[in-house]
Amino acid sequence: MERIRLHNKEIYDGASTVTLELWVHPASPELTKGARPAMLVLPGGGYEFCSDREADPIASAYYAEGYNCFILRYICGDRAKVANPLYDAAAAMAHIRLNAEKYNVDKDRVAVIGFSAGGHLAGFIATSWHRQELGEKLGLDNALFKPNACILAYPVVTCNVPTHGGSFDHLLGFDRDEALNHTANLDELVDERTCPCFIWSTACDDAVPVANSLAFARALTDKKISCELHIFPMGFHGLSRANAETAPDWGSEQYNIPYVARWMHWSHVWLEHIFYNGRYRLH
Repeated sequence: MERIRLHNKEIYDGASTVTLELWVHPASPELTKGARPAMLVLPGGGYEFCSDREADPIASAYYAEGYNCFILRYICGDRAKVANPLYDAAAAMAHIRLNAEKYNVDKDRVAVIGFSAGGHLAGFIATSWHRQELGEKLGLDNALFKPNACILAYPVVTCNVPTHGGSFDHLLGFDRDEALNHTANLDELVDERTCPCFIWSTACDDAVPVANSLAFARALTDKKISCELHIFPMGFHGLSRANAETAPDWGSEQYNIPYVARWMHWSHVWLEHIFYNGRYRLH
């Protein structure tokens, strides 16, 4: 794994601290499938930090399926204001595509996955990649920013339903005008330019209520955007892979749930359907 600094200039205060971790398969004459699909991983953490439990374990799983993976440690905390994390996500998508030959990536098959607040950011770039300010800020063609597929795990989505207020507070400000919420309510941002999405959550998540996932799925289907939605009947917030690898010591039983861990396999199958019409196995 290699870590690089994402931005080559300070496009906002703190941009120089943002990094991209590269999980790229080495070239080999024995592996001749051609350019690989890519996965951009956005860990959760309420826009306060990037969770390690939703970083390497996720990248390693898709890497094992043949993906080249990229973990974005986007801006968090006091400097994660309004569009700054969105600039990071756009820059990361562009970096992957602009270096597609170097990384052996198929630039028409670049997915993004996000968890909790990282799920909000994944949905943010999926719905807002075409915003004029992104192209102007980064000096790049907006087409470079568009995910071809998006996976949202127990995502923060909107203030229009009960949600994780802390994520919106850290992103938009604690003393904000409520009108600012509409700029980041993903259910209001979906349009015909949004990519296909895979969404999963748990019915008893009391940190990010399942109403968020339902609202996003409703917005997608209203716009006739392809989506797959799974709501599991058990499990706390922050399950990550819901297996022994990502279960913390202080909650090993509550976070190791094989019934829920199926989401990972289902996401692989879904991606093969989206990227290859179900006819290409990566492993």
